[in-house]
Amino acid sequence: MTDTNGIQRIAAAFEQTRTEERAALIPYVALGHPTPEMSLKLAVATIESGADLLELGVPFSDPLADGPVIQRATQTALQQGVTVLRCLELAQTLRQRKPEIPLIFMGYYNPILTYGEDAFCHACDVAGVDGLIVPDLPPEEGRELEAACRVHGLALIYLLAPTSTPQRVGLVTQHSQGFVYLVSVTGITGPRDRLPADLPAFVKRVRMATDKPLAVGFGIASAQQAGRVAALADGVIVGSALVRLAEEVNAESKVRSFVAGLRDAMTAQQSSLDSSRGERSRRKT
Repeated sequence: MTDTNGIQRIAAAFEQTRTEERAALIPYVALGHPTPEMSLKLAVATIESGADLLELGVPFSDPLADGPVIQRATQTALQQGVTVLRCLELAQTLRQRKPEIPLIFMGYYNPILTYGEDAFCHACDVAGVDGLIVPDLPPEEGRELEAACRVHGLALIYLLAPTSTPQRVGLVTQHSQGFVYLVSVTGITGPRDRLPADLPAFVKRVRMATDKPLAVGFGIASAQQAGRVAALADGVIVGSALVRLAEEVNAESKVRSFVAGLRDAMTAQQSSLDSSRGERSRRKT
């Protein structure tokens, strides 16, 4: 078992960003894409360029929540023989190199069920994985995995969509550990030209139901968009835009530059908000 409980490591990361009055940057790296070795290098690159937490995609043959970019990456990984066990090995290597950052597996339920829920959570704990995001597992069907996660100190993170009812919001926020994943759009992952107009209202609605951190993902493709989301939520998740860069020449350098740009935009947005608050305060006195 790891020295640090995964839930505690995630909580500490959000506490740090809260202390610094900024949102957490949460990049996504597809394990095994474009090769296992390169995916590990890209994961290190994102951490060294400003990631506060890191999502590690576990390949599956039917990634129903993912768009074409991540589907292609998943297929590439599977064709190279990347298994759940290989993903655990990569995560363990990354944990040894970067002991502080929270690592979260994002994958689908079938491989977990096949591996065995308790055995999988034990293996994640040993490897240094801190949490799980399982898009096709709703809370109503997650009791067994939740129990296994509790035993091994992992956070099981559930998702909410803009169409979620108040009852669904209450259920998900009650059961989600670490943070609540807010899907910005009703659809699959992938870059969007603009953020949804109803995103601020969606975040506010969930905020009223919980004091757990809220992280927004799906469709965030640019530094400008990341900055705007950082003004609303506690975390900003960026996936497909990074996976697409992983396929290009000089991918590691481009990923470093892109992640640093995301972080700079998020920091600038927060500084702008702080300045605006200060200006309003001065006008009141």
